[in-house]
Amino acid sequence: MSDILSHHDNGVLKLTLNRPHKKNALTKAMYSALTEGLARASADETVRVVVIGAGGNDFCAGNDILDFAQDLPVYQDETADHDNLPVFRFLKALTFFDKPLIAAVKGQAVGVGVTLLLHCDLVVAAEDVRLSLPFLKLGLVPEAGSTVLLPERIGHVRAFAWMALGEVIGAEDAHKLGLVNSIVSRDTLGEAAQAMAQKLVKLSPSSLRHTKAFMRNPEKLWQVIRAEGAVFRRQLTSPEAQAAFMAFLSK
Repeated sequence: MSDILSHHDNGVLKLTLNRPHKKNALTKAMYSALTEGLARASADETVRVVVIGAGGNDFCAGNDILDFAQDLPVYQDETADHDNLPVFRFLKALTFFDKPLIAAVKGQAVGVGVTLLLHCDLVVAAEDVRLSLPFLKLGLVPEAGSTVLLPERIGHVRAFAWMALGEVIGAEDAHKLGLVNSIVSRDTLGEAAQAMAQKLVKLSPSSLRHTKAFMRNPEKLWQVIRAEGAVFRRQLTSPEAQAAFMAFLSK
């Protein structure tokens, strides 16, 4: 069975992270499948809204470290075409996606499992959600444009504290900060996301597209993502990052 499930019905394309035994940690193949899903949704006029959800108990534990480690030489090669790496192709597709994007998040969301939420237009969360950004603890820097998107959303002081102090944010705090639109029980998470999607399906597609375009500057954001990525790659060689990788791999 695929690690990314795709289901299109009644104007809504659902992309489901389906690697629950690994807490839906993302691999290169999953990034590629998500990119292809967004590309299909963008080109298909019958798709009006995309919902990103997850199977199992957790939304996404970030990158799969073992899978990521296989590409470390490529990340550290300054002459490589980093824009064509699966993760950056996904981040670009996410940044320039012009249709409504909804996330249904539950359990743990770590790293990119959080930063991708900042690209979503609506986010519904289960009451057990726990959001964390461990980049600095790993000797890295945040990605996916979060160094711009997060301060814009919650303010510099809160954003810096979350990134630097290793705090875990629960559902109530996420709602108060404006990171999620609503909190529901785990059992009704899918239904709540679907209800949001159906409300958007009834609206004018062009009106939604233009409204989203006015609210975002994808060209500027993409340049931030590329700049973050360049520093991220350099930080991979830092003693802190190397120690974190070795500690994980030794397990």
